[in-house]
Amino acid sequence: MLITPEHEKLQYSGRIDWSDRNAPVFVFPCTSVGMWFTGDTLKVYVRNKKVYWDNYLGCILDGEQTKLRLPDEGEAVIEIPVNQTTEDGSHEVLLFKRQDSCHEAAFLGFEIEDGAEILDPPKRPRRRIEVYGDSVSAGEVSEAVDYVGKPDPEHNGQYSNSWYSYAWMTARKLGAEIHDIAQGGIALLDGTGWFNEPDYIGMETAWNKIHYNPAFGPAADWDFTQYTPQVVIVAIGQNDNHPEDYMKEDYNCPRSVRWRREYGELLKKIRGQYPDAWILCITTLLEHDPSWDRSIDEVCGRLQDEKIRHFMFRRNGRGTPGHLRIPEAEEMAEELSAYIEELDIQW
Repeated sequence: MLITPEHEKLQYSGRIDWSDRNAPVFVFPCTSVGMWFTGDTLKVYVRNKKVYWDNYLGCILDGEQTKLRLPDEGEAVIEIPVNQTTEDGSHEVLLFKRQDSCHEAAFLGFEIEDGAEILDPPKRPRRRIEVYGDSVSAGEVSEAVDYVGKPDPEHNGQYSNSWYSYAWMTARKLGAEIHDIAQGGIALLDGTGWFNEPDYIGMETAWNKIHYNPAFGPAADWDFTQYTPQVVIVAIGQNDNHPEDYMKEDYNCPRSVRWRREYGELLKKIRGQYPDAWILCITTLLEHDPSWDRSIDEVCGRLQDEKIRHFMFRRNGRGTPGHLRIPEAEEMAEELSAYIEELDIQW
């Protein structure tokens, strides 16, 4: 029995392109679809478009996580083994995007056995967060746990998993839904960072988009009425030192002054979309010069908005020369979720 993408009992989360109702496109990490069902058959129908790396979807079935290898291009039917171990014969599956826009995946539906049932989903969380960030927020290379505190190993996408990003870990600790607007290599400003080399695209362009990678065609705007978070985390300021670490070299040079001005403008734009949200500005444990944190602190102070805060981790900028592995992401999530719980948030 085919469960089409528009089935009322499927539960989605994330910025999703619904322009084709029969093939919603998952763009951002942490984007997911959940289903509760009976029977011992489960297949997923997908279509993939690849830019780089090997591409995988994450799958959690009855609490056990696996990754599903996708074709480089085109459609696939992937069978997911189901073990009849639950007492009542029911199952829970969560299919999610492990990676950033190194690929886009269209979800074409699930298949369960004839005569099985799709069950009612649980209520959505009242708590909602949104994250704007780079590869650390996306969980890139997070599963390379043998390299804690070390540079990255050679990889081809197999270690990247948004489930183990500090962003999704923080959401789970808070019992919150998440939209994770995270892209590896992205900086604040166009023309800097690492994303879409050599025509670098920054968060100033991508923050309000559903499609932003030119490899997939024209950019498309996101409809902000579809999701309103109570907490927004802005985790930008670590890829901005490429190709030049101008903030470190001269804190008051014209480029540094411009960066602080544009960072403030981004915060104002986010505030314009979410008048009541708390906006938390951070960097991460990934090694970077403290001048970027100093700039963020200066901008937050200048805005004089009680609900825009700069949060610093205990080991901020001193944790690892490579991407955060699972234990380091857990460390960040513990500190960040504890801080958020102390705020006067009207969940």
